[in-house]
Amino acid sequence: MTVIKENLLIELGTEELPPKSLKKLSESFTQNMHDELSKSGFEFDSIASYAAPRRLAVVVKNCAGTQPDSHVEKRGPAVSSAFDADGNATRAAQGWAKGNGIDVAQASRLKTDKGEWLLYVAEVKGKALKDVLQDVLQTAVNKLPISKPMRWGLSSAEFIRPVHTLCVMFGDEVLTVSLFGLRSANQLSGHRFHGQHRFTLAHADNYASALTAQYVIADYAQRTNTIEAALKAKAKELGLRPDYDRALLEEISSLVEWPVILSAKFEADFLDVPKEALIYTMKDDQKYVPLLSADGQLSSHFLFVSNIESKDPIQVIEGNQKVIRPRLADAKFFFETDKKTTLASKAEKLASVLFQKELGTVAEKTARLVAISQSIAKALDMDPTHVSRAAALAKADLLSDMVMEFPSVQGIMGHHYALHDGEHAAVGLAIEEQYLPRFAGDKLPTSTAGYVLALAEKLDTLVGIFGIGKLPKGDKDPFALRRSAIGILRILVENSLPLDLQKMVDSVVSIYADKLSNTQTATQVHMFLLDRFKPFYQDQDISGDVVSAVMTQQPTTAIDFDARIKAVTAFKKMDSAVDLVAANKRVANILNKNAIDIDALPSINPALFSEDAEKALFSALESAQSDVTQLIETLSYDQVLASLTVLKTPLNNFFDDVMIMTDDELVKSNRVALVGKARQLFLSVADVSVLAV
Repeated sequence: MTVIKENLLIELGTEELPPKSLKKLSESFTQNMHDELSKSGFEFDSIASYAAPRRLAVVVKNCAGTQPDSHVEKRGPAVSSAFDADGNATRAAQGWAKGNGIDVAQASRLKTDKGEWLLYVAEVKGKALKDVLQDVLQTAVNKLPISKPMRWGLSSAEFIRPVHTLCVMFGDEVLTVSLFGLRSANQLSGHRFHGQHRFTLAHADNYASALTAQYVIADYAQRTNTIEAALKAKAKELGLRPDYDRALLEEISSLVEWPVILSAKFEADFLDVPKEALIYTMKDDQKYVPLLSADGQLSSHFLFVSNIESKDPIQVIEGNQKVIRPRLADAKFFFETDKKTTLASKAEKLASVLFQKELGTVAEKTARLVAISQSIAKALDMDPTHVSRAAALAKADLLSDMVMEFPSVQGIMGHHYALHDGEHAAVGLAIEEQYLPRFAGDKLPTSTAGYVLALAEKLDTLVGIFGIGKLPKGDKDPFALRRSAIGILRILVENSLPLDLQKMVDSVVSIYADKLSNTQTATQVHMFLLDRFKPFYQDQDISGDVVSAVMTQQPTTAIDFDARIKAVTAFKKMDSAVDLVAANKRVANILNKNAIDIDALPSINPALFSEDAEKALFSALESAQSDVTQLIETLSYDQVLASLTVLKTPLNNFFDDVMIMTDDELVKSNRVALVGKARQLFLSVADVSVLAV
């Protein structure tokens, strides 16, 4: 029988959905429908997702109208226990047969070399999509990531926003489904202002085009790309460039169904305020797109995306200019007010601000930052003057009006206020850079004082939170400790800082003194930092086995760890890697089976050699040893492993020609020591035996 295939459309028409959740909801809805349809056995080509402020939808391309027929076999009780001595079916056999809707006499037999069993065999006809879709859709909706559902009207139904329409069509047929107290229909809503309140959709294939005619670009990606292209084009007309990131672009796209890009401007005297504060209020408060000149200076022109195609756009532009003006005026007022007092005077009031209940005030944190910064500076043999001053003023801008109003500019405003107060430029820059990197892929501090203060800031938080027992668990990390740890590693590695991880942590623990209740803080924080190496290198497409190989050696500094990682990565690509990894695994097994400590091998006695392969391996090891010692001192691990590749042939010949487990204990011990020495040389870099090659 020919299976009918059509496009299946499902749209939930809603009130305006939360813009920051729209993309995630759409992706989840699409994935859930994919999973549930697949689980139910329906064939389809692909699923296209659609999402706009007032709708979530999917179009399942070439979806089968019925499930495929299936062949079912269910084995029952053994024939020996299915019938009594008189040949009558037992209760067990009768119960099994009843459960399958047959009589015992209708059961087939399954014969194997282990016996004979009753067997139920049936051809099950596939169900129609219309008979299964209710459960499929309900399950897909139930799995949506909605933390705070709401109710509306007198209904007990719950969703992230009220649902007003439910359109479910298979080709031109409306499939009957009930959801949120609604019965499916072929009705859609057009644009709130330009389109029809309700209109009839003739066919699922026409979904996107029908909405476009109603001033709705339903395709999320298409709408986002349209906005981005228009922003760039409009900015180019003005000789400027738009300042936005992906998050802002997607949030704007989640706010409009029919995007129209317009430009507006504000008074030039607002540009006396640091651009970061102005940009913050334009982006975060108004979802506007600031415009920058070629040299990065903020322009008084800005772009915004309207959801209407006005016949009189001047009115829309003036309305938005009127809206932004008070926000910019507030920023200017805060800036002028903040400049009336110095950062130093603000810092004196930090004792009234709580950092964390068990860890004290921000003033106490500031004192620790000074001490930690000085400790790091001393370890790096650098002048602590600027970083100490920056640490003392690091948190002062938290008490500024500007930061209280616009929290994301903390540090940035501290930089501006420090320069206004006449502080050294290095002090101001370090204050701003203390929070870097803020997120994955973010820039690092560019100054010496900046990266020292950034390390101090992150270490203080990391040790403090671990010290009161609030460790990250699962996907819960409210203090962003994982991000802080990776930030520490990035700063250490990318600046080639020879700082010992354990010593740094121990120093911060001692500075906290008796504030920490967790006696395992130092050990836990150190291991936490080491554990972050795996995701740190995963982001660089370095495989987990390479990290594991290095981790076994517990390097004390991040740059040491990084040098080993690069060396093992290069080694893994060498032609000789396969044989050398196999040899290391073989030696490791020999040592483990004989309970021999790799660090306590007996001395090698050349006088006990009787085979040429022994002598050749010993000679190669002696030659390699002299090179390895010097190379390790300069962290030249890549050269160490490259030099050890000469052991490939001697090791292979040794294993081919020499019996290690001989009856002569002295010879046996000598041969174990010989191959053990080869493994020792590799372990000076990493345990290559764990590599997957």
